[in-house]
Amino acid sequence: HRGDCPICFLPHPIFHSETSMIMMSCCSKMVCRGCLHANKVREREARLQQTCPFCRRPSPKTDEETKKNKMRRVAANDPVAIREIGMEHFNNRDYESAFEYLTKAAELGDASAHNGLSIAYLVGDGVEKDEKKGLYYLEEAAIAGHPDARYNLAVDEWENERYDRAVKHFIIAANLGHDDSIQALKECYKYGDVSKEDFAAALRAHHAAVDATKSPQRDAASKVFADIQREAAKDNNA
Repeated sequence: HRGDCPICFLPHPIFHSETSMIMMSCCSKMVCRGCLHANKVREREARLQQTCPFCRRPSPKTDEETKKNKMRRVAANDPVAIREIGMEHFNNRDYESAFEYLTKAAELGDASAHNGLSIAYLVGDGVEKDEKKGLYYLEEAAIAGHPDARYNLAVDEWENERYDRAVKHFIIAANLGHDDSIQALKECYKYGDVSKEDFAAALRAHHAAVDATKSPQRDAASKVFADIQREAAKDNNA
């Protein structure tokens, strides 16, 4: 999975939006929306200063403060902060800086950095296409537990007609709660490429992994965010 929230210790959802978890610039912790919402409610009711729900440092008030916080974490060799800065450079098409940061984050063991580098090298996005490097970073990301990387590794094995290896990768990713992998296994089962027992076990593990990411706090936060989106849509249509 994508790691656990450091406050509620529940796994983060695999397929997340920008609102499902947010990186705290002060400590680089990925905090889930449920804990973020609960902290905001607590602060509002008690009229407290807005702080990070994990380290309790005051929340940054400007983009400049946020950037300074991130760069402090980068200076401390925090792989999450380094990866996030790398992705910011990548999105701004500053590919030289992006690959410098992402490569460093990968060297420090960040699974998402490995996965990002694998995609970039495999498709030639911002860098010269290099299948060997792409597959290296893909394997490293999969070993580090990145579910998308495990799925992509399965697809690569399938396209190279190594079906048994592909099925094993699909099962590992499905066990982490990866939806595309469980759908792929359904097709494999339909055509006899995976046994009934293995498919049933993968289904159970997939459901358990998805259920483990749910909580009343996260449901409440989702409802609040959905209400905000509806109100914003009304204002736009007015």
